[in-house]
Amino acid sequence: MTGTDVLVEVRDLKVHFPIKRGVLFDRTVGHVKAVDGVDLTIVRGRTYGLVGESGCGKSTLGRALLQLTPPTSGAVTFDGTDLTRLPAGKLRAMRRRMQMIFQDPMSSLDPRQNVESILTEGLHTHGIGGNRDERRQIIGETLDKVGLPRWALSRYPHEFSGGQRQRIGIARALVLGPDLIVADEPVSALDVSIQAQVVNLLDELQDSLGLTYLVIAHDLAVVRHISDTVGVMYLGALVEEAPSDRLYTEPLHPYTRALMSAVPVPDPDVEDRRERILLAGDLPSPANPPSGCRFHTRCPWAQPTRCADERPALREIGDSRVACHWAERIASGELRPHEVRPQLTRPEGEGEDPSVVSAPTEPGSYV
Repeated sequence: MTGTDVLVEVRDLKVHFPIKRGVLFDRTVGHVKAVDGVDLTIVRGRTYGLVGESGCGKSTLGRALLQLTPPTSGAVTFDGTDLTRLPAGKLRAMRRRMQMIFQDPMSSLDPRQNVESILTEGLHTHGIGGNRDERRQIIGETLDKVGLPRWALSRYPHEFSGGQRQRIGIARALVLGPDLIVADEPVSALDVSIQAQVVNLLDELQDSLGLTYLVIAHDLAVVRHISDTVGVMYLGALVEEAPSDRLYTEPLHPYTRALMSAVPVPDPDVEDRRERILLAGDLPSPANPPSGCRFHTRCPWAQPTRCADERPALREIGDSRVACHWAERIASGELRPHEVRPQLTRPEGEGEDPSVVSAPTEPGSYV
């Protein structure tokens, strides 16, 4: 892969939100580490899928990539330009090439604007189109691309179904002719049949327009269908990255294996034979993440020698990158899983000392 193939490069990106307390004067007593040291690369014309539990930092990472949420530190390079160092005026101009499809199409579309006003707003902002007729021509062609009729221009968001509203959101992102689209849960609020239509639409638009996507989703089947490369996030960090087919057939990180074991399989014979991993306990607080490997408190392969003390870096194994000390030994079967007792950790600042309280699990369950 050459430098010209890379459209987006993220290096050591961190987004920490301050925790404030006080009656008269707010004071910072800690930070929520929503994104904590993420490195990833998105290839031009390809789709990068991002998966993980709720609260792991996926949406924050997507917004930070577009500078909608200011990063605490790190670099986001878009087509050779570090966005974190751009002044406001140049960043605003650059945003024409980077657009976002938001998760909830109803809350992200202004109910007081009709479709024509929604789509024309970006054209006005960036000075595209010399007059109203030219702008109507641009937005009319964009509606054709997303499968909406021209008469939709005079209607308001509440007059459309959920799938149609999402198509309006896609049209709003497309109308400026972007190179990159960040799609945050683009189908999670839709029925299954409508999900397939929207996913197929995104595929068709990528083929015809050469778009690059970052797709954030919970639905692992959707991510597998649309993505070339998939990254798995856990508690603000990237724990595994691999080509889509490789990740789904040979997951290396224990957390990825747990996610894959939860995907329903229609064949009962396969369902009976495959690995089943049940995660114990809840996701730790990002305000007080565990030391060492952040997954070790829930990992059935965790080893006391390193996992609790040393945070693993992403390292290459074949065509994958994985942040686990024991990935090869787990994959070979040399390390066997053990029972995990879920741990409840007090947030920083509560009580005299942050302590860990263990709770028993059901017999035979692990992770």
